Amino acid sequence: MTAADETVQTPHRPDAESPTQRQQGTSPELSPSTETAAHRPGQVQVIRRNGKVTHFDPSKIKVAMTKAFLAVEGSGAAASSRIHHLVDELAEQVVAALTRRLPGGGTVHIEDIQDQVELALMRAGEHKVARDYVLYRDARARERAEKAAAAGPAGDATPGLNVTLADGSTRPLDTERLRRLVEEAATGLDGVDPEAILADTLRNLFDGVNEADVGQALVMSARALIEREPAYSRAAARLLLDSLRREALGELGMAVGVETQAEMGARYADYFAAYIKTAGDRELLDKQLRQFDLARLGAALKPERDLQFNYLGLQTLYDRYFIHTAEGPRIELPQAFFMRVAMGLAINEIDREERAIEFYELLSSFDFMSSTPTLFNSGTLRPQLSSCYLTTVPDDLDGIYGAIKDNALLSKFAGGLGNDWSRVRGMGAHIKGTNGKSQGVVPFLKVANDTAVAVNQGGKRKGAVCAYLETWHIDIEEFVELRKNTGDDRRRTHDMNTANWVPDLFMKRVAEDAHWTLFSPDETPDLHDLTGQAFEQAYLAYEERAARGELKVSKRVKAVDLWRKMLAMLFETGHPWLTFKDPCNLRYTNQHVGQVHSSNLCTEITLHTNDQEIAVCNLGSVNLAAHVTERGLDTERLRKTVRTAMRMLDNVIDYNFYNVPQARNANLRHRPVGLGLMGFQDALYQLRLPYASQEAVRFADQSMEMLSYYAIEASTELAAERGRYQSFDGSLWSQGILPIDSIERLAAGRGGYLEMDTDTTLDWGGLRERVRQVGMRNSNCMAIAPTATISNIVGVGQSIEPTYQNLFVKSNLSGEFTVVNPFLVEDLKALGLWDSVMVSDLKYYDGSVQQIERIPDELKALYATAFEIDPRWLVEAGSRRQKWLDQAQSLNLYMSEPSGKKLDNLYKLAWVRGLKTTYYLRSMGATHVEKSTMDDSSKANRLSAVGGSYVSPGKAKSNGGGKPATASAAPQACAIDDPECESCQ
Repeated sequence: MTAADETVQTPHRPDAESPTQRQQGTSPELSPSTETAAHRPGQVQVIRRNGKVTHFDPSKIKVAMTKAFLAVEGSGAAASSRIHHLVDELAEQVVAALTRRLPGGGTVHIEDIQDQVELALMRAGEHKVARDYVLYRDARARERAEKAAAAGPAGDATPGLNVTLADGSTRPLDTERLRRLVEEAATGLDGVDPEAILADTLRNLFDGVNEADVGQALVMSARALIEREPAYSRAAARLLLDSLRREALGELGMAVGVETQAEMGARYADYFAAYIKTAGDRELLDKQLRQFDLARLGAALKPERDLQFNYLGLQTLYDRYFIHTAEGPRIELPQAFFMRVAMGLAINEIDREERAIEFYELLSSFDFMSSTPTLFNSGTLRPQLSSCYLTTVPDDLDGIYGAIKDNALLSKFAGGLGNDWSRVRGMGAHIKGTNGKSQGVVPFLKVANDTAVAVNQGGKRKGAVCAYLETWHIDIEEFVELRKNTGDDRRRTHDMNTANWVPDLFMKRVAEDAHWTLFSPDETPDLHDLTGQAFEQAYLAYEERAARGELKVSKRVKAVDLWRKMLAMLFETGHPWLTFKDPCNLRYTNQHVGQVHSSNLCTEITLHTNDQEIAVCNLGSVNLAAHVTERGLDTERLRKTVRTAMRMLDNVIDYNFYNVPQARNANLRHRPVGLGLMGFQDALYQLRLPYASQEAVRFADQSMEMLSYYAIEASTELAAERGRYQSFDGSLWSQGILPIDSIERLAAGRGGYLEMDTDTTLDWGGLRERVRQVGMRNSNCMAIAPTATISNIVGVGQSIEPTYQNLFVKSNLSGEFTVVNPFLVEDLKALGLWDSVMVSDLKYYDGSVQQIERIPDELKALYATAFEIDPRWLVEAGSRRQKWLDQAQSLNLYMSEPSGKKLDNLYKLAWVRGLKTTYYLRSMGATHVEKSTMDDSSKANRLSAVGGSYVSPGKAKSNGGGKPATASAAPQACAIDDPECESCQ
């Protein structure tokens, strides 16, 4: 057996294997089948080191791994039993990792299989086997190098390879063209070795390879090096561009003469005009786009901006955003994509070319990015550009099923939904029409859940909805259990998000250890619309009536018991989220025309709803990292970005496609938009500020104050140009009450229990007066959305989130991607600490730097990951943002070691600090926690009792890096790297 025949190598130890054993074929090495096989569609093949291809036999991985363990641990009965079960599990992981990358079949190199085996061993904690395995691989690599050197020049000759064309014919592989592509891709990227990419690519090719697979091999070779050097991510994206160019230009009949990105630059304008015409002819785009001056717009395109993508961003655009034909080929390239979106948003402008170029500049520079529905649909025949819809469900059969139908229609074109169900009568309530008793709200929620699954937004992403219920509703106890995996499945909603709509009075009762009464809304209808002191008075009156037996359906519980159940379910299932009714209403800018009855799918939208109006919000996010220098925020650049972004968001309202009249009515009357931000963590890295610090909290305050000021200013400018929104008169704006001023209204309505910072640094007096005199174009201006996908496109951290891990593999519908923190790598390089051992350590510690001794404490603080930050810092920063926001923020809370006391402390702090909403509670799986701590003394830290008071992080010891959670600690929540969860992007 030759070295080239090895599929999986195992450690060689003198006491485990002799030269005689190896000669006799009893070595723990594994040889693949000697049958050479051409690549077949749908099958996975193995490329050996000599370039030949063999069938992939997964069982051989299991055999080889077993021999590897036996070589290290021996063959005793106890060891053999453990090895048998462990190898089964590890082999499945290796095979899954390999085949997941090749869902349609393809080739995998021997070295790639060995890499996956090594990774599986390390992840399983089998460090001795993994260490010997690595050493053995290195030794064999040296042996092969020595044999090759001894063979001389003839031994280095690479046999000629042929590629198979689409028509079945073959031709020699054009190695020089590959070299030109790789060298162009590496231009200007420090640390990228084009020869390494080319060598690895040639290693992964075989004689007769399909021509279409050659470009993919280039990309995969660059992608495999990302964990060693983040700049390879941009190199991989540039190599991917070659495949994109060939596909798009080939479909348009323009591929001849365009071999590199430099050559594409000279043809981009011609391609753009042909693309707009072809897409219009095929009814993929609105033919009105042809009426633009395409020559002017083509001349404004900046082809060099194609080079700024990282791999994840460009691959995501290709897979999910680019316009494609019914047969599948994409005909859209990145700069055409951004211009197409800009043209749609400028379609009603007077000088639409000028505005389209202005919008294009903002998008293509990555200073701002519109939300996913806008990117999907702008310029198309059905421009549904809005992100969020909020509805309230009536308490009658026609209204309930009408609301569910509205959900389906709104979801069809990529809208996320928030439904208020608090008006629907509860279990046991009287039904006058049939003289029967109601089954409550839960059976209808099951129907809404299944509708969201059925309407999957044209295959682009899953339909998504969140149901809200007020805490006084008689069905609240069953509502909080909707996401449990046990119980009657007919009363479970496994695919629908849920959220508690919590009045301040309930939180007061919890704090005071008092009782709480549950009602059915058909007997207490006004509670749905009342807030603050008015709600308290009405609620107390209903409690008195219930005590006298005047209400048919009511139940008295201890508030703390219900609170514990809410937190327990949040911990166990990730739902229902906790959102606060009174802050959303008492600070609502348009409270004179309605009440806020729920938030949206991602808890950042707080707009009123009623039977005539479905609230709509149009979203986009400023890339904060692009507006930061070493000296802090670039305020002039930020102001310019916000001014243009607000115009783009306002344009969505008139251009938008509405398939539900109540949505159109509400959007045109109130014109709310939601300008948010992303890249907050990147900005902190640039400023050298740890997330868990008072300086970061102050930066959150300062940056949000500026964003708020410029957004409100831009809306007044639009009002002066286009007119104020219809329901402006009577709003808080018209009274000169800005978001920062509305905190006083919350304090008065709550009657205590509020601690919010109210300091300001800008001249709000002048802006306040201008708002009162000129008016506002938009009833609401700001909302911070999750940005899970658009931040990937831009290449920054999502939204206001802390770093998830400094190195991890992200999975989504576009595949698997290694994500490594480029800021950390740069700092480690400066200290001479970035090497293969550091990569291995980061993998083992799940992207954490805290237990890597070589890393200085300063960097450990700066690069602390989400689960290593006391979540109270997230609340404190969120409170500083909330004081400037006229809507809310999608605020995820991370807790590595959940317990009843910590959850109680955290969510009470969120309420006291004036947050309007919270989003997911994310906890760490036990295997991750146990690898980041050596203390196993507190494995029974379960969610048993809830108690304690709120404490800010500055007054308490951080809980990051403490004792491990239990094995049941991780809820089934929306994981950051969950390939199925794309509802909020």
